[in-house]
Amino acid sequence: MSQNIGAAKISIIIPTLNEAGNIKEAIATTQSSTNIEVIVVDGGSQDDTVEIAESLGVKVIPSSPSRASQMNTGAVAASGEILLFLHADTRLPTNFDMMVRTALQKPGTVAGAFALQINAPLLSLRWVEWGVKWRSHFWQMPYGDQAIFLTKEVFQQIGKFPELPIMEDFELMRRLKRTGKIVIISVPVVTSARRWLQKGVFQTTLLNQIVIIAYLLGISPEQIRSWYRQGKFRKT
Repeated sequence: MSQNIGAAKISIIIPTLNEAGNIKEAIATTQSSTNIEVIVVDGGSQDDTVEIAESLGVKVIPSSPSRASQMNTGAVAASGEILLFLHADTRLPTNFDMMVRTALQKPGTVAGAFALQINAPLLSLRWVEWGVKWRSHFWQMPYGDQAIFLTKEVFQQIGKFPELPIMEDFELMRRLKRTGKIVIISVPVVTSARRWLQKGVFQTTLLNQIVIIAYLLGISPEQIRSWYRQGKFRKT
């Protein structure tokens, strides 16, 4: 790496769309850290998301309502050498900043993410967490709700998030895997269970696997996304 990662600034990019109930707590989990900036990239919220974020003194910028576009927009605006992409319903652990810098200093490492804890007591969600742990460590495939991080230099080299309506984090990881190691920090981020509880844990998990298979079989992300909009299934 060309920069001193041990002292690097971290830009935390949070894409939002009607996240008034989550954004304050998400930002709060970043505030005990050092040498960071928070950038909220809003996709046109109709609630108080923007007002809440602005009241907390973080940078807020508008974007078209696409998670890939929002995260790429945030990356362009970022002044940090390290980028961390945080979902609005995910909470970072204490000392995440030191963990991120340490992880990116490991030889051969190009990116990283955190283990996942889902904020609900259901036993079935413990199985989901186990599956995420297995997938992340053995397949090197963490997803967006695990707070993906990498240097801005690497992010630009691999071509940023692909401008897809869905599966943008999956495709980013596929690109990164070809270039080096993806480190998984054992301390978890804590994410909301809402995405699993709305449709049921088993159904949501199964449908997520169907989506991945459909994507790998060459079905267009636009077609997959249209299925979601028709309510046929839902991605976590």
